[in-house]
Amino acid sequence: MHVAHLSLADFRSYARAEVPLDPGVTAFVGPNGQGKTNLVEAIGYLATLGSHRVATDAPLVRQGAERAVVRGSVEDRGRTTLIELEITPGKANRARINRSDNVRPRDVLGLLRTVLFAPEDLALVKGDPGERRRFLDELLTARAPRLAGVRSDYERVLKQRNALLKTAAMARRAGGGKGADLSTLEVWDGHLARAGAELTAFRLQLVAALQPLVAQAYDRLAPGGGPTALEYRASAFEGALPGSREEAEQRLLEALRAARKQETERGLTLVGPHRDELGLLLGTLPAKGYASHGESWSFALALRLASYELLRADGGEPVLILDDVFAELDARRRDQLAELVAGGEQVLVTAAVPEDVPKALAGARYAVSGGEVSRIHP
Repeated sequence: MHVAHLSLADFRSYARAEVPLDPGVTAFVGPNGQGKTNLVEAIGYLATLGSHRVATDAPLVRQGAERAVVRGSVEDRGRTTLIELEITPGKANRARINRSDNVRPRDVLGLLRTVLFAPEDLALVKGDPGERRRFLDELLTARAPRLAGVRSDYERVLKQRNALLKTAAMARRAGGGKGADLSTLEVWDGHLARAGAELTAFRLQLVAALQPLVAQAYDRLAPGGGPTALEYRASAFEGALPGSREEAEQRLLEALRAARKQETERGLTLVGPHRDELGLLLGTLPAKGYASHGESWSFALALRLASYELLRADGGEPVLILDDVFAELDARRRDQLAELVAGGEQVLVTAAVPEDVPKALAGARYAVSGGEVSRIHP
């Protein structure tokens, strides 16, 4: 799989950009702030409907423009697919596939798969649990796009349940301890338990599949520095994790009932997949708080490399994006990472100076400056 052409209109700093791309390695080189990351961010957006830099779409639209358009021509095993996304802050985004308008944005998921390495990845190790939950859920969706619907269902139910709990908490405070009618809460409990059990089951399967791949990748990046382990910690389950989706649903229902008093007091759902954690262990200690800067980087890179190997095993090699990563690494880790990814079907690199691109990643070069992208011919 590779992106053969990228077209941008009013995306970030680009009024217009047309960038033909080849398989193999392509490096975008130029000073910071010139738009290198904007190019690979656009490709990542085509794959995931999200940015690795910002949580909302508004910053993606060029200042003064109403909307942005990102188009990518994707070649995969002899087939060419044109993906188009129109990004309009405050309104529903629009999508087209091969010029057809009769699609939803989430229908593009799976047409392009990417694995992106960026300085922000350090938050996978050092950041809050939400970073690691998002890592799992984005990888789930990349492997099976239909799971975007499972995530959406859970988030919708959670929002409705939280609204009911918040109303009850406000009524309790206003009424001197007498709360609002919670007769429908049991219904939302059932919806949340069903959707939550399904999401939890898929996450548990994913963590089990990632575990050996992360250990292998970490050992290659930092020989002798392990062992590593992944540990899924579910807020709803004490002791052993559930062995089936049915068990997970029942135990989640029980946990919701047990937390009812506390939840109605706080106006918030306190158990469920939205509160779960992916523990990252280095030896017997949590990587967060104990791993050195270099060890944290190696763990974050190992998570991404494991994702890459998992997607490859599913069939269809994803596009690798290395966004300003090499400047963050010491020489040994830089060379190790370059050697591990050099054989990818398509590898896109951004760097401030040519020297930041390891020799193992020789290939096409583009100069990026002042919103202009130009091919450098040897």
